[in-house]
Amino acid sequence: MSDHLSTAKRVFQIESAAVAKLADRLGENFNKAVDLIFNCKGKVIVTGMGKSGIVGRKISSTLSSTGTPAFFLHPAEGIHGDVGMVSRNDVVIAISYSGETEELLCVVPVVKRLGTALIAITGRLTSTLANMADLVLDVAVEEEACPLGLAPTASTTATLAMGDALAVALLLARNLTEEQFARLHPGGSLGRKLLLTVENLMHGGEGVPRVHVNTLMRDVIVEMTSKRLGATTVEDESGKLVGIITDGDLRRALTRHGDSLLSKPASEVMTSAPKVIVKNELAITALRMMEENRITQLFVVDSKTSDSVIGVLHFHDLLDAGLV
Repeated sequence: MSDHLSTAKRVFQIESAAVAKLADRLGENFNKAVDLIFNCKGKVIVTGMGKSGIVGRKISSTLSSTGTPAFFLHPAEGIHGDVGMVSRNDVVIAISYSGETEELLCVVPVVKRLGTALIAITGRLTSTLANMADLVLDVAVEEEACPLGLAPTASTTATLAMGDALAVALLLARNLTEEQFARLHPGGSLGRKLLLTVENLMHGGEGVPRVHVNTLMRDVIVEMTSKRLGATTVEDESGKLVGIITDGDLRRALTRHGDSLLSKPASEVMTSAPKVIVKNELAITALRMMEENRITQLFVVDSKTSDSVIGVLHFHDLLDAGLV
């Protein structure tokens, strides 16, 4: 019986070595390519045939999802009219390991006549494509993982890695924020993590547990029990948040005061300066705050300068929303 595990390990070794060696060959052309795309006034157009085309689609998708508008142009469709999508202000990334792909080379002269910048990703620096390009990114590999040396394997992995490197470098150059990234990924669990705000999940209105600084603890316990959030705000005469009482505070106070606890005012049991979060913050930010401070509730305010609580967010709300 064939040793499939040893075959798989050999493939991993060859392909990981191919990617690692790209780092040693990266030069000023990579910096120039990032700058060229970053300063592009139009679109980024990725093109390639066969396996290079499949990788090209992924690269264009990754660029678009990280803040660099891009689309894929199939060379065969390009030479039958779709090259009309290309304009002078665009940047074209042409992918061909051999640099001699016929359909791709039919598109390149049109790109050159327009004066559009051309970046080649190829494994042959002396190829026709490389010679016609403004910039060349070298993805040459010593061997393919395919034992026949025919199926593109290590070379496509290297090309994919080069595309990822471009996308990440551009993401950092654009200082893409989580909120900006979220707008590009509205669907699925990623969208939930990056689009849901605190206001979307918080308990507001009558659902917020509230007591006054002078409220007796017997009534504090009733309020906490009825709202079932494991904590309550403690507010002064003006409605300003001055403290919090949690289930943990109750247990510690009971140990200190015993039966006399029920007649104590909230001000003697509360923890001052509770953590708050602004309503338009991302829910994932609230989760990080809870984890960093080892707490399970956050009171919600309208703005950073507000002292009035409009809601409360519990760890279970984040759990129910699929953020944990």
